[in-house]
Amino acid sequence: MLFDTHVHLNADQFNEDLEETILRAQEAGVTEMVVVGFDRKTIESAIEIAESYEFIYAAIGWHPVDAIDMTEDDLIWIEKLASHPKVVALGEMGLDYHWEKSPHDTQKEVFRKQIRLAKKLKLPIIIHNREATQDIITILEEEDAAEVGGIMHCYSGSVEIAKKCIGMNFYISLGGPVTFKNAKKPKEVAEEIPLDKLLIETDCPYLAPHPYRGKRNEPAYVKLVAEQIAELKNVPYEDVVKATNVNARKLFNIR
Repeated sequence: MLFDTHVHLNADQFNEDLEETILRAQEAGVTEMVVVGFDRKTIESAIEIAESYEFIYAAIGWHPVDAIDMTEDDLIWIEKLASHPKVVALGEMGLDYHWEKSPHDTQKEVFRKQIRLAKKLKLPIIIHNREATQDIITILEEEDAAEVGGIMHCYSGSVEIAKKCIGMNFYISLGGPVTFKNAKKPKEVAEEIPLDKLLIETDCPYLAPHPYRGKRNEPAYVKLVAEQIAELKNVPYEDVVKATNVNARKLFNIR
């Protein structure tokens, strides 16, 4: 019953063995996953993959690194595609101050537009945050994003900020870094945040958990994330699997 809430099976790294990767995920106990598209190419392939597998869903949005490339036509296109029955969220969206391709003001404008679209469509949002926490929080508050809620994807911040996000109707999603020996913050979050507010993900092909760190990540490895959370919380593995699955299905409105 593992639910990987954030995969990029639409990445080029899976071109050669997509079916085998999905099969390995099923064998590891993954019963649902969401493929995330973040530009024209990856949005189209996310929906294509979701259409091909009953247990795979899609999220569509525009990545902040590429905000400078987004046009009004792209936003209209995303709104049209959002009515697809397999689309369960908008995103990933947000702010990324690590890479300097898109000016911060452009990123903020694109982020706000996508939040407003999500509220119009009544879909949850998936937040990408890199080195931009305070601006993310400010925009979520100003745009009343709590109305739709969503996911703080691959969360790496403090327990304090996590609790603030939960107060705004967001789930905290943990990925491979929670398994890293030196990842103090994700481990603290896993320990402190209640199970009914946690989700799990791989963000594959990126951020593979220990012992695969530095190699290509894949959905089967989400099991290692769940195992680490169970260990940190000192609860049965099955409890983590069940709670995170229930949380994801509730958020994405999957019956």
